[in-house]
Amino acid sequence: MKGIKNILRNRLWFIIVPFAIVVLAGVLLTQIKINSDLESYFPDNLPSKINAKKVEQHFGKKEPLLMVIESPDVLDKQTLQRIESISNALLVSENIDEVLSLFEARSISGSDGFMLVEPAVAFIPESENEKEQLRQQIANNELVYKIMVSEDFSHSLLIIYGKPGISDKTLINSIEKTINDNPGNEKVLLTGLPYIRHESNIKISRDLLILLPLGLFIMIVFLYLSFREMRGVWLPFGVVVFSIVVSMALIPLLGWELSIIGVIIPIMMIAVANDYGVHLISHYQELNAGPTRRRMNSIVMMSMQQLRKPIILTALTTIVGIQGLLAHLMRPARQMGVIAAVGIALALALSLTFIPSFLSTMKKGRPHPGFSQKKQNGIQGTMLKWLAKTIKLHPQKVMLAFALFTLLCAVGLPNFKTASDNDKVLPRKHSYNLAIEAANKHFGGTRFISVLFKGDMKDPVLLSRMNNYEQALKAMPEIGSATSIATVTRIMSQSLNEKGSPEYNQIPQSREAIAQYFELYNLSGNPDDFENLVDFNYEYGLMNIQFQAHNMKTLNKVIATVENLTANDTNFEALAGYSLTDKEMANAITRGQIYSLLLAIAAIFILLSIIFRSIIAGIIGSIPLAFAVLCTFGIMGMLGIELNIVSALLSSISIGVGVDYTIHLFWRIKTETGKRKTLNEAIGNALTTTGRGIIINALSVIVGFSVLFFSAFPYLKMFALLIILSIALCLVCALGFIPALCKVVQPKFLLK
Repeated sequence: MKGIKNILRNRLWFIIVPFAIVVLAGVLLTQIKINSDLESYFPDNLPSKINAKKVEQHFGKKEPLLMVIESPDVLDKQTLQRIESISNALLVSENIDEVLSLFEARSISGSDGFMLVEPAVAFIPESENEKEQLRQQIANNELVYKIMVSEDFSHSLLIIYGKPGISDKTLINSIEKTINDNPGNEKVLLTGLPYIRHESNIKISRDLLILLPLGLFIMIVFLYLSFREMRGVWLPFGVVVFSIVVSMALIPLLGWELSIIGVIIPIMMIAVANDYGVHLISHYQELNAGPTRRRMNSIVMMSMQQLRKPIILTALTTIVGIQGLLAHLMRPARQMGVIAAVGIALALALSLTFIPSFLSTMKKGRPHPGFSQKKQNGIQGTMLKWLAKTIKLHPQKVMLAFALFTLLCAVGLPNFKTASDNDKVLPRKHSYNLAIEAANKHFGGTRFISVLFKGDMKDPVLLSRMNNYEQALKAMPEIGSATSIATVTRIMSQSLNEKGSPEYNQIPQSREAIAQYFELYNLSGNPDDFENLVDFNYEYGLMNIQFQAHNMKTLNKVIATVENLTANDTNFEALAGYSLTDKEMANAITRGQIYSLLLAIAAIFILLSIIFRSIIAGIIGSIPLAFAVLCTFGIMGMLGIELNIVSALLSSISIGVGVDYTIHLFWRIKTETGKRKTLNEAIGNALTTTGRGIIINALSVIVGFSVLFFSAFPYLKMFALLIILSIALCLVCALGFIPALCKVVQPKFLLK
């Protein structure tokens, strides 16, 4: 009581200081930087990242951007002219390092013992005969057909590399300008890591500009509809705004960057930070509508006295639950755990100081009809009274209904899967995904693996092994192409030997013959043509594998095949590629989900056991959390919703938020039994009074997170659906199953 009086005595400071802190934090907000590189979200000690650096040492870091050009026939004159114009413009651009198109790809042929190296498209056909002649040449070109041009000649591919150090924005703007400067009827699509990073950057900024104001507006409307008086709006709303500004200011202050996941942080503050103020306002209205006439200071002090402990405990359990995010391997997830903890702690402090200080300066409002002594009206009151009556008369039936629903949801658990890639970060109809669909259908896929070999790249034994690997891989339906310096050597043999001879389409038997092949190639070709396959000294070689995989099973199959083929190869150096990172990211997401889930539930169990001094309290209080997580994952399995970098945060957040409802219910039941009421009466009173605050609390969380439905990211939209489902399940279990269970088992910790 003394602490409450001190707060009210110094209320002016508790009103002014928060405003001063927010102004300082607002300055830091201008320094936030965005990071949309999904790969950087994971630790640098992942094997795929280590191997990628090995490849970069010898071949440089190259992140291809793919341009897919669709036309009825890419060999039509106007289409080839447009491809050539775009390719030439990109080649002279100061932002582009390398371009590979039909005009830069090579055709290797032979004549009278000489090797002829020409562009795959050396001329633009003027007649139908010339077009068909070119079509036949390309169809016979192993380095181009089904790689740079589709089997039915309806699509052509350009592979573009930006110059080292160039920003994604500069690169994409340069390419898009080139496309616009060379118009045509062909459909042009872009995909690749630089493109998804650029588009994600734009959409992160867009989401913050749209979702945050929209979320705040919706919260204002919701609070007004719930409390029907302005103090019930502006006081919790002020706490939300203060918490958002200060918590987001931590990002630049700690030297972090805002990720796709980071968009959830301010929305989570909107959803969660007003919870404690909601309970205070709800209790103030309950006391204000009571039969005893009390002054405003007395109401504020009684509200604080009765709710301070449960509010502190619920905030503490929310923080502890969300700290399950610290077990994730994703950096942004761990950062979110820290930021959310600070934001919630600040919301707690403001709810216990700022709100009562401000509230005590105001006159009493009209009694809320929801707490009328004559009639508890409204949907919430009617529903809670019915629920209390049902639990009183049929607790076993209520428990049975929950058990059956849990079993039904558990049927979907075997189908619960982790996403094999992050292609769904952007909308399905986005150019990025349309290009992926086209590449998967016409070019053998958009996934790549590079196999690094160390040794003499002119050694016939080594090249023969590499050639055998390629043939084995190409026999797999998932593999679109497998290319190395062995591929080029074998194609050279076709140009220098007669078809049917033993040397035709084979790796030569001697190093001298292979060296001679390359010398002949250099007479009319460029040694740099092989820079993506072999280093300058012919000491390191790459086998580039292109494939498609729509799920983890296929991805694992391709990777396992490559690993098995090279398992005993003494020249094998490393296996690298973003597809390997995808696999490790998926495994990290799964492990992170398991670790964070176990950590969160264990922490909540221990905390509840300590709070109520009973292990039974820890067990019963954890039931709604386990129920919500189990049912949510089961429903995800039924609907084919995969676990991804965003939905992996689901369990920790829902556990941290959902545990509040049980604590408030337990606390009110204990308060009622402490007034010598029976457990039946205590449960009924708790449901019809505190139950209203719990419902408003849960609905405010649901309304807050529902703003994510307006996100530009499908991942965030799906997260909104799942978190709303999970919170709703926690709410229903806390208000339905838990009171019924308590009525049946009569736990002693509620009766002390």
